[in-house]
Amino acid sequence: MIASNINLPSLYEPFSTEAKWQKFWEENQLYKADPNKGGESYCIVIPPPNVTGSLHMGHAFESSLIDTLVRYHRMKGYNTLWLPGTDHASIAVQTILEKQLKKEGKTRYDLGREKFLERAWRWKAESGGAIVHQLRRLGVSVDWSRERFTMDEDLSKAVLEAFVRLYEEGLIYRGEYLVNWCPASQSAVSDVEVENQEVNGNLWHFRYPLTDGSGDIEVATTRPETMLGDTGVAVNPNDDRYKHLIGKTVTLPIMNREIPIIADEFVDPSFGTGCVKITPAHDPNDFEMGKRHNLPLINIMNKDGTLNENAGSFQGQDRFVARKNVVSRLETDGFLVKVEDYKHTVPYSDRGKVPIEPLLSTQWFVKIRPLADNALEFLDQKNSPEFVPQRWTKVYRDWLVKLKDWCISRQLWWGHQIPAWYAVSETGGEITDNTPFVVAKSEAEAQEKLNAQFGENVKIEQDPDVLDTWFSSGLWPFSTLGWPDNTPDLATYYPNTTLVTGFDIIFFWVARMTMMGGHLTGQMPFKDVYIHGLVLDENGKKQSKSAGTGIDPLLLIDKYGTDALRYTLIKEVAGAGQNIRLEYNRKTDESSSVEASRNFANKLWNAARFVMMNLDGQTPQQLGKPSVSELSDCWILSRYYQVVKQTNNYIDNYGLGEAAKGLYDFIWGDFCDWYIELVKSRLQKDSEPSSRRTAQQTLAYVLEGILKLLHPFMPHITEEIWQTFTQQGEDSKQSLSLQSYPEAEINLIDPTLEEQFELLFGIIRTIRNLRAEADVKPAIKVTVNLQTESENERQIFTTGQSYIKDLAKVENLVFAGEQNKETFADVVGTVQVLLPLAGVADISVLRAKIEKRLSKIEGEIKPLNNRLNNPNFVQQARPDVVEGARNALAEAEKQAEILRDRLRRLA
Repeated sequence: MIASNINLPSLYEPFSTEAKWQKFWEENQLYKADPNKGGESYCIVIPPPNVTGSLHMGHAFESSLIDTLVRYHRMKGYNTLWLPGTDHASIAVQTILEKQLKKEGKTRYDLGREKFLERAWRWKAESGGAIVHQLRRLGVSVDWSRERFTMDEDLSKAVLEAFVRLYEEGLIYRGEYLVNWCPASQSAVSDVEVENQEVNGNLWHFRYPLTDGSGDIEVATTRPETMLGDTGVAVNPNDDRYKHLIGKTVTLPIMNREIPIIADEFVDPSFGTGCVKITPAHDPNDFEMGKRHNLPLINIMNKDGTLNENAGSFQGQDRFVARKNVVSRLETDGFLVKVEDYKHTVPYSDRGKVPIEPLLSTQWFVKIRPLADNALEFLDQKNSPEFVPQRWTKVYRDWLVKLKDWCISRQLWWGHQIPAWYAVSETGGEITDNTPFVVAKSEAEAQEKLNAQFGENVKIEQDPDVLDTWFSSGLWPFSTLGWPDNTPDLATYYPNTTLVTGFDIIFFWVARMTMMGGHLTGQMPFKDVYIHGLVLDENGKKQSKSAGTGIDPLLLIDKYGTDALRYTLIKEVAGAGQNIRLEYNRKTDESSSVEASRNFANKLWNAARFVMMNLDGQTPQQLGKPSVSELSDCWILSRYYQVVKQTNNYIDNYGLGEAAKGLYDFIWGDFCDWYIELVKSRLQKDSEPSSRRTAQQTLAYVLEGILKLLHPFMPHITEEIWQTFTQQGEDSKQSLSLQSYPEAEINLIDPTLEEQFELLFGIIRTIRNLRAEADVKPAIKVTVNLQTESENERQIFTTGQSYIKDLAKVENLVFAGEQNKETFADVVGTVQVLLPLAGVADISVLRAKIEKRLSKIEGEIKPLNNRLNNPNFVQQARPDVVEGARNALAEAEKQAEILRDRLRRLA
C-alpha cells in the first residue's frame, strides 16, 4: 500500500521529539542486554557519577562519546551492554548530611550510627537520583534494568569478598603509619585524593642552640608549628659545613627537649641552610628518616586540626593559629633568624578543600606492590589494557611503578563498613591499637572465631570505619556483572570491551580497577582504555564551577536540543584524547558551536521533507535499491559508500570526531547542496519515468543510509525521521537503533568519477560567483566559455554540461573560442572560466562599482605598506602581529589585481 501524504512537520521541534523517543526506547526495553543471545559481546560500564552529583559538561561529553560507540556496535550486530549506575560517594554524602544536622544543632553522634544511616538512605532515595534523570535527557542507550549502586546488596557482597580474600592473602593489613589526614572531614585520604596547590607562603629560619653551649644550628621550615614535635635535626653526611656537629645534640626551643643531630643522605644541602628539622609524626620524609635512625614519634595534632597535650602551652589552638603564636614565641625568645617569602606546593584534601595534615594514625592498608606488579606484567607482556591515545600508556605505567601502599580506611559512617570485629572485652571495652581482631564475612562468623580464642563471654565490636570509596569503584567492571558468582552476565560481558574516561582519573580509578581486576579475576577488566580530553570554555580554559566558568549542558539542551549538543561535543574532537573548546556567550547563554549543530539538524530535516514530498508516498523498501544509470546517481552512491567506509574505519579506531565531521560534510555538501539540486529537474511529474524512479530510489536509499550512519551521533532526530520515512506507524516497536549499520559496497566506489564531479562543481561555483560579482539577475541565462588544453577536461565538460547548465543558469556552454572584451574571468585548476557580460549586465554601473571597491582596497594597502616599511614596527611588534600585517597586505594586493583585471576587461 502506498501512502499519499506521509511527511514531516515543516519545523523540527527537538524537545517533544527527544522526550518521546527517550520514553519509547526505555519503555520497550530496547537496550536490555541478553547474555544468551550469542555473538561477540560489546560491553561498557558507565564511569559511575557520584550520587550527589548533577550533570556537568564533562558528563555530557563522556556520555555522548560512550553512547556513540555503544549505538554503533549495537547496529553492527554485537551483543551489546551499556551498564549504568552511581557511586555512593562516602565523603560527599556524609558532608551533606552533617551540614543538615549542623543546621539542626546536632551532630551524627547525637543520632547514632543506625539512625544516621537511615537518614543517609532516605536522602539517597529522595535526592540521589538527580544525576540519573539528567543522564536520561542525553538519550543514552543504557540497560536501565541493570542499573547499579555501589552499596547495592550484590555489590556490597563483592566488596566483602574482595576484602576478606585480600586480607587472607596478606594483602590487606592494619597498622600505625603516617597518613594524609583531612581535618575538615576528619578522615584519612589516599594519595590520589590529594591535590597539590602552589601557594605564596613563607620560609621561617630558626636557631636551635647546641646543648654543649658551643653555638647553634639554623634550620628552615614552612610549617613552624610542627617544631613542637621535632625529635632530631639532620644534615647531609657529605656537607663539610656540619660534619663536626654529627652526633651532637641541640636543645629544642620552647619544649627544652634534647634532640640529636644525625646524618642522612636524603638531606639536600642546597635547601635552606642545609639543616633539616625532623618531625617524624608529621612529615612523610621525616617519618622515613625517623625509622632509619630510631627517632621517637611525637604527635602534636588532634584529628580536628587543633594541637594536643604534646604541644604544651599551645594545646587546643588551631594549627594555623598555633603557627603564628609559635613564631611569635620564638621571636620573643630570640630564636627567630629571618622570614623569607617562599612559593611552594601545599597538599590539599580534594574533598575537604583544606591543607592535609600528615598524621600518625592506625589505619587499614592494601599492600599495593604485588597488585601493581601484576598489572605491570599484563601491560609489559600483553599490552593490556591498550590505551587510546597510546601516549597515556607511559603515564599509567609510571604511576604503577611508584605506587605506595593504599590507605583504605575512612573515619566515616556512610559506606562499606570494614568487616573486622574486635574483642573489646580484652581491652577495657574499647577498640585500641592492641585490641585483638578477626576479619570475617559476617558478625556470626566473627563471633565464632573470637569465641574460639577468648571464650563465649567475649564481647565483640565491628570496626567503625568504612572503606575508601575507590575500593568498591575498583571492583565496578566485574562486581556489576555478578562477581564473585559466575553469572551469565560475567561470563558474557567480562572483560568489558572499552573503558571511556578522562585522563585525570587514570590514577584514581583506572589503576585501581586494573590492579583489583588483574588479581581477583586473573584478567584485565577491559580491553581498551579510551582517554578523552576536557571540554574547555570559550577562552580555552578548563571549566570550573567554583570559578564560575562552568557551562551548564542542560541549559544548552533546553535551548538547542540534546542532539545538537551531543553532535557538537563529538564533532569538535580533533584526534582521540584532545581537548575541545566550546564557544559560549555568557551574557545570552548562547553557543555558536551548538547553534551550528542545530542548523545542521534543521538542514537534515528539511532535506528529508523534500525527499519524502517527492517519493509519491513510497518508502525506501517499496522503492527498492536503485539500479543506477545516470552519472549523478553513480556519483552520489560512490560518495555515499566512500563515507560509509570512512565512518566505519574512523569509529573502529576511536576517531569519533573525524567520523562526525566526515558525515557533516557529506550530508550538508554532497547530498543536500549538490545531489538534491542535481535531481530536482528529474523529479518533475512530466520527467522521463525511468529516470524519475531512479532518482527517487537513489534519494530514498541514500537518505535512509544517512539516517543509519548518523544515528549513533544524533539518535533522536534520526529516529524521528526514520520512523516517518519508513512508515512504521504508532504501534510499531521497530527502532532505527536496532537496524544494521551500513557496509560499504567497494565496487561502487569510483574515485575517478568523484574527481570529475569535483571539477564540475568547481566550475558551477565559479560561474555562480562571477554572476554575483557582475550583478547578473538570477533569471537571466548566460553564455560561458570554458578554456582548457586538456582533452580529458573537455570530455568531462561535454559529459556534464547538462549539470552545469542546470545549476549555473547557463544557456550556451562554449569549450573554445577567443576571449572577448567585457568579460569576467576566473580560474578553476587549469580551466579558465569566461563570462561574457554583453547583454546580461550594465557595464557602466559595473565599472563604477569595481572602481569604488578598488579605491577602498588601495586605501587599505597604503597604511599596511607604511607599517611594514617602518623598521620600529617590524623589529618591536610581536611576530604574530607582523605576520598578520604581511598576510593582510598580500590579500589586499591580490584583490586589487583582480579588480584591475576586471576593469581592463570592461574597457
